Amino acid sequence: METMRTMPQRRLILMRHAKSSWKEGSSDHERPLNERGRAAAPLVAAELQKRGWTPEMVVASNARRTVETWERMRENFSPTPQIVLDSSLYLSGYSELVSAAAQLPGFCQSALFLGHNPGWEMAASQLSGESLEMATGMAVLFTVEAATWQSAFLNGDWKFVSIIRPRELI
Repeated sequence: METMRTMPQRRLILMRHAKSSWKEGSSDHERPLNERGRAAAPLVAAELQKRGWTPEMVVASNARRTVETWERMRENFSPTPQIVLDSSLYLSGYSELVSAAAQLPGFCQSALFLGHNPGWEMAASQLSGESLEMATGMAVLFTVEAATWQSAFLNGDWKFVSIIRPRELI
């Protein structure tokens, strides 16, 4: 009797950086997190871990506020995911997300992409098929059955799972 092979499930966590300060930083790229953002980032990470959504890899914009968001999240994950800083994700959108995901290794089943609006909000809406708002620090969870990350975006039928909102975790 032949058994049917199932495709691996890929988990995509699309997250907007935590709340940043408009009073500090010499440029938009250099804006740091504010107090609220520094407090919220580890709460989102703890919630992801609690739900069993620990990413194996993190791909983040190289902007200061996304790097700081990840630094605040990192200690809440076990094991600690590998991180890749990708300058193409700074103020990017769906096409840059697809390009970055295509670079993920085949073993990676769960990835967190950490970036910015308006691109992440548009990408989340495109993946879900509905209009989604992504306030700072929010994480949107998706799954798809696909052999590779590249095929997940070519032929993928992404399923919206849920949203994690920092204000609901405080």
